[in-house]
Amino acid sequence: MTSIAVPRSDRPEPASDAGGRSRWWQRFWPPVASVGVAITLWWAATSALCAPQSLLRQTAPQHVLAALGDLLGRGVLVPDTAVSLYRLVIGLLIAALVGIPAGLLIGLSRTAERAAGPLVAFLRMISPLSWTPITVAVFGIGSQPVIFLIAAAAVWPVLLGTVAGVHAIDPGYLHVAQSLHASRFEQLTAVVLPGVRVQVQNGLRLALGIAWVVLVPAEMLGVRSGLGYQILNARDQLDYASVVAVIAVIGVLGYLLDLAARLLLAPRRATAG
Repeated sequence: MTSIAVPRSDRPEPASDAGGRSRWWQRFWPPVASVGVAITLWWAATSALCAPQSLLRQTAPQHVLAALGDLLGRGVLVPDTAVSLYRLVIGLLIAALVGIPAGLLIGLSRTAERAAGPLVAFLRMISPLSWTPITVAVFGIGSQPVIFLIAAAAVWPVLLGTVAGVHAIDPGYLHVAQSLHASRFEQLTAVVLPGVRVQVQNGLRLALGIAWVVLVPAEMLGVRSGLGYQILNARDQLDYASVVAVIAVIGVLGYLLDLAARLLLAPRRATAG
């Protein structure tokens, strides 16, 4: 009995490619559609359904795009964005330099935790912007009060995330290190710091979002640069198209910063070898 040779078919590969394209489209069409719907509703609320004499007509998408082009053409948007990002980075760096060591101390020492607990609970419930009068009186007008307010807002997620990471460490690891006669410094570097890494990363992500929200009102303290200043400047000129343009830039930058934080600070999954 002779066997019948079945011709080889290459159809599964196009099907696989089609499946890949289908998965790509299923992943990206919901956000694209939602953005399109939002822009359509924005245009309808500010153009089609708005009275001709209303100031809201200035905030229509076409006017905002024109204002954005004007801000870029005048060379004010990019420098102000750079100044705002500089203040954000310095404030977050200060928050990390203060929050991580303080969190390690509070997490590792029950005495320090009992002593600092009420003070931390009291201070973190105070709005950072409520420190504005004292901050301006101490630092004057400029970037220093803005950076201080950002650091004051961002330090608490970092500190509490570090404390939570220390508490989540299995005590058995510390006992093993102690049984091997590891010094305090060796226990810190070999057990504690690797154990709190994920929690610290989560705290930094939360701190980034809080700092970005605090940045704009903090830049309305009389400084002459930054995205918050541009909003006030455009408002004083009754240029509401520029106000919305700067707001849109703040939203886009915030989204990109959060995306970068998710890519850089997200916990890495262990891959099977």
